[in-house]
Amino acid sequence: MNDCKLATLCLALWLPLTFGTAAHAADVRIAVAANFTDTTRDLIVAFHEATGLEAVASYGSTGKLYAQIDNGAPFDVFLAADSHRPELLEKSGQGVAGTRFTYARGKLALWTPTPGTFEDPKAWLESGEFARLAIANPKTAPYGFAAQEVLTKMDLWDSLQSRLVRGDSIAQTFQFVATTNAQSGFVALSQVRAWDSQGGSLWMIPQSYYSPINQQAILLTRSESNQAAHQWIEFLRSDTAKNIIEEFGYETEN
Repeated sequence: MNDCKLATLCLALWLPLTFGTAAHAADVRIAVAANFTDTTRDLIVAFHEATGLEAVASYGSTGKLYAQIDNGAPFDVFLAADSHRPELLEKSGQGVAGTRFTYARGKLALWTPTPGTFEDPKAWLESGEFARLAIANPKTAPYGFAAQEVLTKMDLWDSLQSRLVRGDSIAQTFQFVATTNAQSGFVALSQVRAWDSQGGSLWMIPQSYYSPINQQAILLTRSESNQAAHQWIEFLRSDTAKNIIEEFGYETEN
């Protein structure tokens, strides 16, 4: 793997550390679930082209970003990977009532960059013929919780505990798999779509195996008077934004 590719994989882990130094130049500051990293980069470019405004994003697991917001982190908008945390912010008064909506519906996939790893993914998982299987932390990452639901439905959650390696976020989980530190892993389909390497093996998890991943956005109360933040929320509802979101493998609402 070349240095450029490795740097791309690590970007979602690095950006939260640099956010504090970059945020002063932004018109709107966004806390974004790690699975939405690549999509957000394209959205930020399109947002600037449409409005002339600058957006800066910080990426991480939904649970950890929520904790930062709850402790006063200076974000304007929260793009979560679930509906639960934005709803909590709205109920607590930290999110502006009426601004919460589903901007994307995520899809979970079992993936490895190695072709021919599993022709029958169910049989492969049941065989346990692998050393490590990556998932995001179910306590902080909605995609990790969805992975837990899948393995529980397949009666494999308990038996595979010794083989599971947990990423702090879905970005770190994808990194484990892309660098072959785990043979395979449950990742967001959008991450596979953004991967510009040589295919691999992919299983699109049936929707009946896990609860819908309704990713919601909300304007944070501390930034209710920030017109750029309102424009970002409005932009996410636009056809331009929806087209970009759908290109990365998400569903959007009409």
